[in-house]
Amino acid sequence: MKFKRKYLSIPYVLFMVLFVVVPILFIVYYAFTNKGGQFSFTNFVKFFSDSTNVNVLLISFVYAILNTIICLLIGYPIAMILANKKYNKSYVVVLLFIMPMWINFIIRTSATRDVLNWIGLSTGANSGITTMIGLVYNYLPFVILPLYSTMLKMDKSQIEASHDLGANSFQTFFKVIIPMTMPGIVSAATMVFMPTLSSYVISDILSEYNVVLFGSYIDLYFNQSDWNFGSFMALIMLMLIGISVFLTRKFSKDETGGRTSLW
Repeated sequence: MKFKRKYLSIPYVLFMVLFVVVPILFIVYYAFTNKGGQFSFTNFVKFFSDSTNVNVLLISFVYAILNTIICLLIGYPIAMILANKKYNKSYVVVLLFIMPMWINFIIRTSATRDVLNWIGLSTGANSGITTMIGLVYNYLPFVILPLYSTMLKMDKSQIEASHDLGANSFQTFFKVIIPMTMPGIVSAATMVFMPTLSSYVISDILSEYNVVLFGSYIDLYFNQSDWNFGSFMALIMLMLIGISVFLTRKFSKDETGGRTSLW
């Protein structure tokens, strides 16, 4: 029997089926059945009839959007400095920004809580601020890395040409640099927005359970063995993530003339 290259994809296909497709099918099954296993829209009615559920989802959106914006505002100039050989001549500096990703995020978050309490910023009294600080700290490397990778591949001749044609630094940045780094921006935003939307450990630790995100709500119902309603909420989360991926990929293609994003 002649070996074909397509056989190499078999392990990947099996992995996707067992650990992606099958769990999603279980989520869909539990989301549209009751505890007796009968088909039902009870979970749908229960979710949208209770304003608390919708409010938690909206609050999670607010935190996800704010975290994405703040991380981009902080990470973009840092990535520019790291990618500029004039200011950064060593990969060690880049490594310092990536190293926190090697540590378990629960340990990082617990250490952040201790530091914030030590400087007088109580995680209980300032739950909103401390939660946002923890989110930015944990997800900032996921913004810096794709932006840094994209900026390394920028065509420097276009920047020089814009200056030669009379464009000032402000015009060059918004009309040349931003479009060239758009794939990195979209990738970074995706890597921050979606995990933040489903995050719950960071908010639980740094707010002392005062800030409840959508991920916390899903975890709560699963811990209470309410698999059906928890699965319906998880299905909503999957749909939102799917819509986010579709929109960001479409936006990235439109901005880059049909090229897909970096990651």
